[in-house]
Amino acid sequence: MASVGVSEGLLLEQSWVPVRLGGVQLLAKSCFADTAYRLLLSDLQCVWEEKMDAAAIDGRAQALNRRLTAPVSAFFSHLCSVACPRLAGGGEGEFEESADVAEFSLQRSQGRLDIRLKSELAGMPFYWEFRCTPAPVKVVCSHLVQPLLAVSRVLQRQVGELGALLTRKDAEIQEYKESGAVLSRARLKTEVFEEQSYRESFITQVLPEVCSAQDQLGFDADLQELYAAVTAQRSSHKRKSSDSQAPGDHFPKKKSTLDEAPNSSTAPGAELAAALDQTQSSSAGPEPGPGSAGPEGPHGEQTAPLNNVQSDRPSSRPRKKKAVGLFR
Repeated sequence: MASVGVSEGLLLEQSWVPVRLGGVQLLAKSCFADTAYRLLLSDLQCVWEEKMDAAAIDGRAQALNRRLTAPVSAFFSHLCSVACPRLAGGGEGEFEESADVAEFSLQRSQGRLDIRLKSELAGMPFYWEFRCTPAPVKVVCSHLVQPLLAVSRVLQRQVGELGALLTRKDAEIQEYKESGAVLSRARLKTEVFEEQSYRESFITQVLPEVCSAQDQLGFDADLQELYAAVTAQRSSHKRKSSDSQAPGDHFPKKKSTLDEAPNSSTAPGAELAAALDQTQSSSAGPEPGPGSAGPEGPHGEQTAPLNNVQSDRPSSRPRKKKAVGLFR
């Protein structure tokens, strides 16, 4: 059976969400395709992963549910309906009234993380197991370390821009005060923003409170959105870099551009020169003068375009002056 798995890019653009499975708080990242899925779980001490295609899903479903006979699409559809809401951050008691209720249990053994699922399919019990193994260092860096470092840089720049905005706002308020403006409500008065003192007070007062929080796996909606935006931008940049550095694509383009550059530059120049010659000859034709005596063929008109232009320049200036005089 041919099957297509979940690509690395699709999983990378998914955000980490806090989940609670079997009474344990974890960070989860999952991506479910047609008949395949990839799953990442972490407790900030280890990262586990599992990836399954259609053949593997069919084999495990048949082994765990010998009393059920169904195509792999039916097994996978039911698995998505009961597992995806929980892996998307839903709480354990959030789906008690739903028809597709699943019980999750968690077990660790020999470095592996097993999540067992029990639900009901067509009136029969349905069992499934997510058998996650420790993720390679490359996967951890790609999905956790590098994106979080990028998010921290983005937030740092955002804080800097907000600090600069506050400084400009203080200067604006000071100008209003010097102009005689008075604050009507005293409770709206604020102190002048000083970045250094703000950082010191934040480190001494706010930072201990944040670090002592019990929930260290907090990925709120704003942070999830920022994480998804950062990973999407990084994926787009990688695709552009790989396309521009594709073998056999870079150097031939440069060669063809150099070869075609002279031809492409001379062709428009020739057309422009011909258009100028025709314009000058048509404008100089009706005027009597020594240069226009005697009918000449088309070759005679094109052999000396520069002389025609120079001889027409003095006569064109008086005509412009006469035209200006008409509007007076």
